[in-house]
Amino acid sequence: MISMKTMLAASAMAFGASLTAAQQAKSNIDTLVVSTDPEMHCSSCEHNIKENIRFVKGTKKIETSVPKQEVVLIYDKRKASFEKYEAAFAKIGYAIRKKEE
Repeated sequence: MISMKTMLAASAMAFGASLTAAQQAKSNIDTLVVSTDPEMHCSSCEHNIKENIRFVKGTKKIETSVPKQEVVLIYDKRKASFEKYEAAFAKIGYAIRKKEE
């Protein structure tokens, strides 16, 4: 029969391991802020970007802003990169450049 101490210790170790995995996954999340050329000028431009760029593997979230002329990409840096986004934007007719935050 397993003692209560052994069960608690095993539970604590499992919990600690899951925290470490979650922390590691979080540390692989990065943010890229870009501007587009040509510039976005309407909600249709924003929709076109969101609908097509979401297919880049590792993309977690896409935020667009016509007034700020920026696209914010939150992604898993193990799966995506600036170069992958650059190629994806090129497929829909945009060039991108990094913006200073």
